[in-house]
Amino acid sequence: MHSLQRVLPVQRSLRRGPLAAVSWLLLRTCRAHSSLPSMASPSRERQENGVQKDFSSRLATGPTFQHFLRSASAPQEKPSSPEAEDPPPYLTEEELLGGQRKVYLETYGCQMNVNDTEIAWSILQKSGYLRTSNLQEADVILLVTCSIREKAEQTIWNRLQQLKTLKTKRLHSRMPLRIGILGCMAERMKEEILNREKMVDLLAGPDAYRDLPRLLAVVETGQQAANVLLSLDETYADVMPVQTSPSATSAFVSIMRGCDNMCSYCIVPFTRGRERSRPVASILEEVRKLSDQGLKEVTLLGQNVNSFRDNSEVQFNSAVSTNLSRGFTTNYKTKQGGLRFSHLLDQVSRVDPEMRIRFTSPHPKDFPDEVLQLIQERDNICKQIHLPAQSGSSRVLEAMRRGYSREAYVELVHHIRESIPGVCLSSDFIAGFCGETEEDHLQTLSLLREVQYNTGFLFAYSMRQKTRAYHRLKDDVPEEVKLRRLEELITVFREEASKANKTSVGCTQLVLVEGLSKRSVTDLCGRNDGNLKVIFPDAEMEDYINPGPKVRAQPGDYVLVKITSASSQTLKGHVLCRTTLKDSLAYC
Repeated sequence: MHSLQRVLPVQRSLRRGPLAAVSWLLLRTCRAHSSLPSMASPSRERQENGVQKDFSSRLATGPTFQHFLRSASAPQEKPSSPEAEDPPPYLTEEELLGGQRKVYLETYGCQMNVNDTEIAWSILQKSGYLRTSNLQEADVILLVTCSIREKAEQTIWNRLQQLKTLKTKRLHSRMPLRIGILGCMAERMKEEILNREKMVDLLAGPDAYRDLPRLLAVVETGQQAANVLLSLDETYADVMPVQTSPSATSAFVSIMRGCDNMCSYCIVPFTRGRERSRPVASILEEVRKLSDQGLKEVTLLGQNVNSFRDNSEVQFNSAVSTNLSRGFTTNYKTKQGGLRFSHLLDQVSRVDPEMRIRFTSPHPKDFPDEVLQLIQERDNICKQIHLPAQSGSSRVLEAMRRGYSREAYVELVHHIRESIPGVCLSSDFIAGFCGETEEDHLQTLSLLREVQYNTGFLFAYSMRQKTRAYHRLKDDVPEEVKLRRLEELITVFREEASKANKTSVGCTQLVLVEGLSKRSVTDLCGRNDGNLKVIFPDAEMEDYINPGPKVRAQPGDYVLVKITSASSQTLKGHVLCRTTLKDSLAYC
């Protein structure tokens, strides 16, 4: 591994406050030692050597790593306009511009990564890059990655092998192909990626997307570049994500980043850092713009979305303690003050009464009565709650450091269903966690039967380095046992979900149309209030918004659908009419 002799400093990071804020810093540039043979012409090689020599001379007289550390120890005021920053001393303003180079973005993993892709593209677009959906014409390929399980990372390694052929072909061209790894995998593996795959030019962690123009400029000089600094305050509040699908009817709005829960199995606190929330005002501004664009649904997004706490202004910092769900505890000291999730949810739901509001992914501990009451009262807040259980065994839940017992979780389920009649519940479960016995597994199966979720996300346990489980527990459940238990969980979940969903047969439901069904060009699909997929024929119907000739449903329309059949994953029915969210209340 190359020694870190001189660092290319991120100007913004010098304002990030105490040195603790840079504990996960890696800013590394080195000569790109590609295993691919050089195919450049002599004139091209002389040109590149000239650029590299000029860059190296500027770098040699630039700031050192010690200068970065000294500067980081003294907090500096954050300017109000990040775009107005001066370029680093070793790069010119022109070198920071994209110069119409084409970027291909590929997203893996959770909804947070979808939102991160939109943020990264917004930043690159402002720097003069162009977006392409054609891999073959891309000058830069950026993979937004996931590290939640080993399988997710293996998918990226396989993809890099596929891209190696494309990069080799591009050595013959005037513009070399640059490949970057963004997101959680870059944060978790850091230099290992650069050392294992020499074809990778760039790494950027989840908090380093503002630095992409600089990293890409460094890469163009023949260096590898990385910034995997985790921040205590980065929320991209001033970056307006660029919607990747112009025909979308819904959007994700990131309201907070990071997680403080430190569940023993989870890598998220180590790849996305500590919890920090966006100011309420910036969230409302983004939601208003989405409403103005005609979008009909927003999902408030965060690793622990309902622990939202806006401390951005002094008057918010009262001494009021956090209200938790009854019988739940935290792994950290109780937090005080700030505008809480119930306040944000209230304000967001008032922006547009015709816009549906969802949120994910919450933690069960953060469902105080004021949140449940608000969901019940507001017609445009969807009556659907994701309630990750992870296990049905209190013993395993304690080992996972979830902060609740099975009994407390079941009591919360009953309380939610009493507070919000007809609510749809979804959950996450892990099969084969450290020390899980057959009895523990049977308790999880019984919880699935008892709660009867509408939707579920079930996975076999995958141990991750850096987590508490990695350091304190033993991954002692054999792989074949994990997979067998997972199959049993899936079977029981589907049985119970089918029962739960069949209670909708004969009911009329409001559906937000998304587009054509993937399985039939004669059917449309959309989602109901409970976030279940609803399939119905593309037929003419009455228009209750503008009475007159019959119409066909279009993406973004609200329609009433009479449900005729149900499975564990899908509802089917026939369309009745086009309507509005407000007017539908008389029929649903």
